[in-house]
Amino acid sequence: MSNIILKLSNIAKEFPGVRALDNVNFELFHGEVHALLGENGAGKSTTIKHLLGLLRMQKGKITLNGISLTENPAEFKKMVAYIPETPILYPELTLKEHLELVMLTYGLDHDQAWVRAKELCKMFRLENKLDWLPIKFSKGMKQKVMIVTSFLANADLLVIDEPFTGLDP
Repeated sequence: MSNIILKLSNIAKEFPGVRALDNVNFELFHGEVHALLGENGAGKSTTIKHLLGLLRMQKGKITLNGISLTENPAEFKKMVAYIPETPILYPELTLKEHLELVMLTYGLDHDQAWVRAKELCKMFRLENKLDWLPIKFSKGMKQKVMIVTSFLANADLLVIDEPFTGLDP
């Protein structure tokens, strides 16, 4: 049995007049951490958008634990969590409601997930802010919410895009 969890095979993407990705191939094994490094315009964000299913591949295949993104996108996406560079929060939902949304989205056991959520909120000093709306959070606090929700998802693949900008130590 292979311990490859993520495999990108021959991923290609062209925009009008620009070849953003040209036969990108890589494998990620269980427990590994990889970084995408390169100059602006090198295709890092395009690769991430493909991994998240936000861009349609023109060529190639992406699998996670043997599940194909194109053949079974819903199942694939349940195994992926994302921490964006800029926090994405619903302005009308409290922190507690954001956590509950993650629990529902990922099909987590409610009681077990709340135990983990409380641990994470305490670790990131958010435990007394469960009733706060995002408008009350600083940029750094919003980023902490994104980190907490991603860790709560307990996904097989965590995609991170510069998550520590604006955070305190």
